[in-house]
Amino acid sequence: MSHDPDEDARARAGQALAAGDPTGWFEPLYADVEAGAAVLPWARTEAAPDLATWVATHPGGGARALVVGCGMGYDAELLAEAGYQTSAFDVSPSAIKAVLNRFPDTVVSYRTADLLEPPAEYFHAFDLVFEYLTVQSMPRDVRPAAIAAIGGFVAPGGRLLVGTTNAEQVDLPTGPPWLLDRAELDSFARDGLTLDSVTPIRNDQLWWAEFAR
Repeated sequence: MSHDPDEDARARAGQALAAGDPTGWFEPLYADVEAGAAVLPWARTEAAPDLATWVATHPGGGARALVVGCGMGYDAELLAEAGYQTSAFDVSPSAIKAVLNRFPDTVVSYRTADLLEPPAEYFHAFDLVFEYLTVQSMPRDVRPAAIAAIGGFVAPGGRLLVGTTNAEQVDLPTGPPWLLDRAELDSFARDGLTLDSVTPIRNDQLWWAEFAR
């Protein structure tokens, strides 16, 4: 594999897609990261700053929250600290194992699950759902199913937060990531979810969208 994390991710994704498994590259990548044999292109050591800003004025008060594609767990831990009863999942067992090692005293409910085959008990189960840069890591042919699944997690009266790279401002090589266009972002508004706002942030590099049911 390439020593460049982005090139490595693209090579892994290409192999998985050729094998007909669009999410199959995440587990080998996280396993290699834990073994010291790879680097996560999206590695960070704190919660998404945009989520931290939002949470500062939206404390949990015991509301149920879900983090989609939780990766290293920082976003889920932030929501738990802000008073949300937080659940989080990732398709990679190695990612979940690493999170539990990193946060041994966590109160977050972490589990391994596939966004394309989500747990039935997640349907309409959460007051807040947070999706950050996960859908854009998936090829376009599975994107509608992923978007529908995420929207389906939102309970009546709940909210969905979506952070994704602004495809109108950022030009990247062939994915991953495969950036969402505005129509794809708007398509989260379905089955009773309505779009409240879309805000360009970080010098227009990201979209921050809020939806409500």
